[in-house]
Amino acid sequence: MEFLPMNPETSTLVLLVRSFPATEHREIRKFLSSPFFSTRKDMLPLFDRIREKPVMDKATLWSELFPTDPFDDQQLRLLMSYLHKLLETYVAVREWQNDPVGREVDLAVGYRKRGLDEQYSRARRVAERSLQKHPLRDGDYHAMRYRLMWEEYGFQTVQNPADAASFREMVHHIDASYLSNRLKLTCMAIAQRQVYHTSLETLEISEIISLAERPEWQDTPAVNLYLACYKMLRHPEEDSYFRAFSGLLADVQPVFSVEEIRGLYLQAINYCIRRLNNGEHRFFRDVLELYQAGLEREYLLEQGVLSRFTYHNIVAAALHVGELDWVNTFIHNYKALLERRYRESSFSFNLARLEYHRKRYQAVLELLQKANYRDPLLNLAARTLLLKTWYELGETELLHAHLDAMRNYIQRKKVIGYHKANYLNIVRYTDRLLRARYGDARAVSNLEQSIRSEEVLTERDWLLAQLGEL
Repeated sequence: MEFLPMNPETSTLVLLVRSFPATEHREIRKFLSSPFFSTRKDMLPLFDRIREKPVMDKATLWSELFPTDPFDDQQLRLLMSYLHKLLETYVAVREWQNDPVGREVDLAVGYRKRGLDEQYSRARRVAERSLQKHPLRDGDYHAMRYRLMWEEYGFQTVQNPADAASFREMVHHIDASYLSNRLKLTCMAIAQRQVYHTSLETLEISEIISLAERPEWQDTPAVNLYLACYKMLRHPEEDSYFRAFSGLLADVQPVFSVEEIRGLYLQAINYCIRRLNNGEHRFFRDVLELYQAGLEREYLLEQGVLSRFTYHNIVAAALHVGELDWVNTFIHNYKALLERRYRESSFSFNLARLEYHRKRYQAVLELLQKANYRDPLLNLAARTLLLKTWYELGETELLHAHLDAMRNYIQRKKVIGYHKANYLNIVRYTDRLLRARYGDARAVSNLEQSIRSEEVLTERDWLLAQLGEL
C-alpha cells in the first residue's frame, strides 16, 4: 500500500498542521473558509482530515474527500500544496496581527501610495506616537523608525523637493539597525567558531567595530550591548569584558524582546561554561547568578519548557558554590517544567546529586534506583554518581563490579568522542585509585601526575580529593 508523503517527522504540511494548538483550530477554519483568501471549498475538509489523521494512505484520503471521483495522485498533491501555501499565509497574517506598530506603519504606507494625504498624515502621527511609547529599543525599532521617516521623506519631497532636514536622523536609525544586526551576526559567528572551529573573516569586522565604538552610539543599547558582547567573545581571557557585558545586560533588559535577551543570556552563560571547562572555578558563582536571573525572568524557558541540560547545569553550579537549600527548592519547583519523558529521570538524578553533597549516601542509592535512565549520557552520569557513592561507603567489591559493568556499558552503547574518552578515563582512574590505596607513596604521586595531565576528565577534582586522603 502506498502512503502519503505525510510522515509526521518529514512532511512540512503535517509539521505545520501539528504546530497549531487546539485553541487555534477554530480560527484557522474561519480563515480557510474566508473567500478573501481562497474560494475553494476543499481546503477545509483537507485540513480537518490531516489534523485528525496525519498519516494515511493516499487512496483513503482521496475517497474521504471525493467519494465519487476516481483517485488522482497529481490532483491530491496540488491540493496539499495549495493548503500548505494558505496555512503559511495564515501564519504570516497572525505575525502581522501581533505587531501593532508594524500594522500602523503599513497603514500609513498604504494611504500614501493611494494619494490620501490627510489620511496618511493622521496614520503617520499615530504610528509615530506608538513608536515613541514602544518599550523596545532594539535593531528592529531603529529599522521601523527609519522606515516611517523614509515614508515621510517621500511624502514631504513632493511638497518641498529642497527639504533634506530629516537626512541626519534617518542615517542614524538605519546605521543603528545595521550595526546592531551586524554585531549580532558577528557574535553568533564567533560562538559558532568556538564550537565548530569554523573560520572568521576579520577585515570587515574590524571596520564594523570601529564604527560601533564611535561616541554617538554610547547611549544606543542596540549597538553598545552587542559591542560589549563581541568584546567578551573576542577576548575571552579578559574578565573585564565579561563584567562589562553582564552589567549592561542587567541594565538594558526592558528595551529588548524576551527572545533577544534569551540569546544574550545564553552567550554570557556559555562564556562562563567555557571558562569553567578550562578549570576556572571562580565562574561558578557568575554562571549561577546568570541562571537565577534568567529563571526569575523566564528567559531560560522555551514555550514554557526548561531544557533538561539547563536543569542539570543549574544544579551543578549551585552545588559547587554550596547553595544546597536553594538548589533543593529549585529541583522541586522546576520539575514540572521539564519535558515529560525526561522529567522523572532528571528529577531523581539531580536530587541524588544533592543528597550526595549532603553525604546522605543511602538516599543517593535509593534515588538512583527509582528512575530508568534511557538517555545514555544521563545513564553514564548516574553511574558515575553511583561509583562515587560506593567509594564513599567503602564498598570495594561492589565498586569493582560496578566499574566492570560501566566499562561494558560504554562499549556496548558505542558512546563516541569526548564522552567515551571521559567516562573510560573515570573508570580507569577510579580503578587505579582503588589499587593505590594499597600502594606506596611513589605510586600515589605517579597517579596524581597522570590525573592532572589527563586532557579529558570531568571528575578530576574528585579523584584528586580522594588521592589527598590516602
